[in-house]
Amino acid sequence: MDDQFANTLPSAAPTEAALRTWETPSRDEQLCRYQGLFAQPDCNIFTADTPDEILLAARLRVAQRSRG
Repeated sequence: MDDQFANTLPSAAPTEAALRTWETPSRDEQLCRYQGLFAQPDCNIFTADTPDEILLAARLRVAQRSRG
Protein backbone atom coordinates (compact mmCIF):
# COMPACT_ATOMS: atom_id res chain seq x y z
CA MET A 1 0.00 0.00 0.00
CA ASP A 2 1.33 3.38 -0.97
CA ASP A 3 2.52 5.59 1.93
CA GLN A 4 0.26 8.47 0.93
CA PHE A 5 -2.80 6.18 1.00
CA ALA A 6 -1.71 4.69 4.33
CA ASN A 7 -1.57 8.21 5.83
CA THR A 8 -4.87 9.46 4.36
CA LEU A 9 -7.95 8.97 6.50
CA PRO A 10 -11.49 8.87 5.14
CA SER A 11 -13.25 12.18 5.60
CA ALA A 12 -16.75 13.62 5.34
CA ALA A 13 -15.17 16.59 3.59
CA PRO A 14 -12.12 15.27 1.72
CA THR A 15 -9.71 17.50 -0.15
CA GLU A 16 -9.15 16.99 -3.88
CA ALA A 17 -5.76 15.45 -3.06
CA ALA A 18 -7.36 12.98 -0.63
CA LEU A 19 -9.94 11.99 -3.25
CA ARG A 20 -7.19 11.30 -5.78
CA THR A 21 -5.28 9.29 -3.18
CA TRP A 22 -8.33 7.13 -2.39
CA GLU A 23 -8.96 6.46 -6.11
CA THR A 24 -5.49 4.92 -6.56
CA PRO A 25 -5.71 1.60 -4.64
CA SER A 26 -7.97 -1.30 -5.57
CA ARG A 27 -11.38 -1.75 -3.98
CA ASP A 28 -9.98 -4.56 -1.82
CA GLU A 29 -7.18 -2.30 -0.53
CA GLN A 30 -9.73 0.42 0.24
CA LEU A 31 -11.91 -2.05 2.15
CA CYS A 32 -8.92 -3.34 4.13
CA ARG A 33 -8.07 0.26 5.06
CA TYR A 34 -11.62 0.91 6.29
CA GLN A 35 -11.71 -2.36 8.24
CA GLY A 36 -8.43 -1.47 9.91
CA LEU A 37 -9.71 1.95 10.87
CA PHE A 38 -12.99 0.59 12.25
CA ALA A 39 -11.10 -1.99 14.32
CA GLN A 40 -9.46 0.76 16.39
CA PRO A 41 -10.79 1.17 19.95
CA ASP A 42 -12.01 4.75 19.47
CA CYS A 43 -14.44 3.51 16.79
CA ASN A 44 -16.44 1.80 19.54
CA ILE A 45 -17.26 4.99 21.41
CA PHE A 46 -20.96 5.76 21.40
CA THR A 47 -22.35 9.28 21.36
CA ALA A 48 -25.69 10.94 21.96
CA ASP A 49 -24.98 13.34 19.10
CA THR A 50 -27.33 13.17 16.14
CA PRO A 51 -25.98 12.68 12.61
CA ASP A 52 -26.82 16.34 11.91
CA GLU A 53 -24.78 17.46 14.94
CA ILE A 54 -21.83 15.32 13.86
CA LEU A 55 -22.00 16.73 10.33
CA LEU A 56 -22.19 20.30 11.65
CA ALA A 57 -19.15 19.72 13.88
CA ALA A 58 -17.21 18.26 10.94
CA ARG A 59 -18.13 21.23 8.75
CA LEU A 60 -17.00 23.64 11.46
CA ARG A 61 -13.63 21.86 11.73
CA VAL A 62 -13.18 22.07 7.95
CA ALA A 63 -14.10 25.77 7.98
CA GLN A 64 -11.57 26.43 10.77
CA ARG A 65 -8.82 24.59 8.85
CA SER A 66 -9.50 26.63 5.72
CA ARG A 67 -9.14 29.88 7.72
CA GLY A 68 -5.68 28.95 8.84
